Amino acid sequence: MNGKVMTGGRQLERVKQHLDLIREVASGKNNNGIFSRVIKSNKNGVVKNLYAKVTIENNFPDALSSSSTSFTALTLAACKAIGLDVSKKEVSKIARQGSGTACRSVYGGLVEWTKGGKKDGSDSHAVQINEHSDWQDLRAVMLILDPKEKKIKGSQGMKISKESSPFYEEWVKATEKDMKDMKAAITQKDFSRVGRIMEENCLRLHSLMISSSPSLIYWKPETLIMIEKIRNLRENDLNCYFTIDAGANVTLLCLEKDVERVIESLDGIPFIHDFIICSPGEDAKLYEEHLF
Repeated sequence: MNGKVMTGGRQLERVKQHLDLIREVASGKNNNGIFSRVIKSNKNGVVKNLYAKVTIENNFPDALSSSSTSFTALTLAACKAIGLDVSKKEVSKIARQGSGTACRSVYGGLVEWTKGGKKDGSDSHAVQINEHSDWQDLRAVMLILDPKEKKIKGSQGMKISKESSPFYEEWVKATEKDMKDMKAAITQKDFSRVGRIMEENCLRLHSLMISSSPSLIYWKPETLIMIEKIRNLRENDLNCYFTIDAGANVTLLCLEKDVERVIESLDGIPFIHDFIICSPGEDAKLYEEHLF
């Protein structure tokens, strides 16, 4: 993984468990209702003794939710290697079990992770709201304030919050409303409304985590400085907004026409280790060229 040989630990165990899941799917089992059909491999039904060499390379720091892209890539590659003919929806369902957010990385553009209605989560997967070409001037500037891998991963942190925060149920209700409003804003290409909803949702998420036991405080002092900086930019007619996942790093959302001004405004801030400018990407895809 990123040039390091994994001989043990949680990361290796997660990869092994995910490959076992894909072997189970390829064996013809219905995987507890996750799929509406029985999917069989073209490997003559012999999948238990099929082994894999896995190389994972990310072009951004581990602190930026690298498990999302890693498990999407692993799912696509493993399904192909084992001979599974699966739809994007099915890839999304499989990838979600490796890392929840990986279900979204299957699709390009702007994507919703639907929770589904079943208690076991078997009908939870991603749905594309629009394609990457539908809103091409969106830009996310990912500000690397703390490049180190976080001690408590997002999935573990959410489990803690669900089990201990007194505000969890209300947070779920608020998030469902945010999603409805966000989809409407995206459809209308109302950038300011998208930004406002995003910021409010972000702050509610971190309030939930702070109210958990043990309290999950991912922010660093630099995180708060950047929140105030982005608010000040907006007050000075630079239309930009922030969001922060389970970590200390800040992502700034703006339009393409404002990227240059944004970068100029951040120049000289000593605690920004690096930044990555992102635009809406395409669907995840397979390449014939391998990494080893």
